[in-house]
Amino acid sequence: MAHANAVLTPRARLRLARLIVEDGWPVARAAERFQVSWPTANRWAQRYRELGPEGMLDRSSRPRRCPRATPAPVVRKIVHLRWKQRLGPVAIAARVAVAPSTAHQVLRRCRINRLAHLDRATGEPVRRYEHPAPGDLPHVDVKKLGNIPDHGGWRFVGRAQGKRNRAATPDKPRNRQRNPQMGTAYVHTVLDDHSRVAYAEIHDDETAAATAVLRRAVAWFATRGIATHRVLSDNGSAYRSRLWRDTCAELGITPKKTRPYRPQTNGKIERFHRTLAHEWAFRRLYTSESQRRKALPGWIHEYNHHRPHTATGRHPPITRLTNLSGQYT
Repeated sequence: MAHANAVLTPRARLRLARLIVEDGWPVARAAERFQVSWPTANRWAQRYRELGPEGMLDRSSRPRRCPRATPAPVVRKIVHLRWKQRLGPVAIAARVAVAPSTAHQVLRRCRINRLAHLDRATGEPVRRYEHPAPGDLPHVDVKKLGNIPDHGGWRFVGRAQGKRNRAATPDKPRNRQRNPQMGTAYVHTVLDDHSRVAYAEIHDDETAAATAVLRRAVAWFATRGIATHRVLSDNGSAYRSRLWRDTCAELGITPKKTRPYRPQTNGKIERFHRTLAHEWAFRRLYTSESQRRKALPGWIHEYNHHRPHTATGRHPPITRLTNLSGQYT
C-alpha cells in the first residue's frame, strides 16, 4: 500500500500510464514530469497495457512459493497438541522435532498462540458471533439467587450471624431440622444479542413466570424500536413446555435451543448473569430481600444507559439503538 508521502499513488500511476500509452508521451519525459525514474515509469506503462486501471493497485508481496515452509502434517500436529493438551511452544517443539520459534510462528498464524483464545471445554478456537440488528436473537435465561434474611446474609455478616438472622426472619417455612427455608429468587432475564440491552424481572417461580416475562420483554423492546424475531434459550423445563412454544408462536417468534450441556452457546447471557451478581446481587449489604429486589430496576437502567460495555465499543448498550428518545437520560 502506498504511504502518505508516496510520489505515485494509484491515481497518479494511472495518470502516468495514460500519458505514455494513450497520449504517446516518451517514457523519459513522463518520468521527468512525475519525478520518478525511467524504469518505474516504464513498469507502470507495461502494467496498464496488460491489466488496465486494475493494474495500478499494489500487488501482494507474499511469495508465490515457500520451499522451506513448515509442512502441512507438522502444522496439523502442532495445532492438535495445542488444542488437546494445551502445550506451549517449547513442549510442542520437543515432541514435533521443530524449533520453538517455528512452533510459535505456527500458533500465531493459526491464532491460537494464547490459551485465552481457546475454549476451555473443547480446546477449539473461540467462535464469537453477533447478529447484525437488534431483535434478531435475544437470549433468555434464569438466574437463581438465595433470598436474603432480615438484617443481612452470611456473605457480609458472617456465617454465625447469618444463621441467627435466618432463624429470626419471620413467616418462613421450616424443614425437618426446624431450620428456616429462605427460598429462592428467580431472576428472569432477556438480553438482546446485538445491542446487549437487558430486561429483567424477579419472581418466586422458575417455570410458570417464563412466558409472562417473555410477553412483557417483547413489549418493552417494541417500545424501544426492537422487533423480536427469534429467541435463544437453554433446554430447561420452562423453555421446553408447550406453553412456551405456543407463546412464541402467538408472538411471531421462532424459539431456538442451545446445545445440551453447552452453556457457552448462551454465553452472552451467562456473562450478563456474572455481571449482575457482582454489581447488583452481592455488591453491598442488603438488610432484606425486598431491599435487594427494589434495587434491581435502578441497576438495570444503569447497565443499559450509563455503564460502558466492551462489546459495544465501551459505550452503553442503549447507544446501539439509534433515534431512541430519552436514551441518554
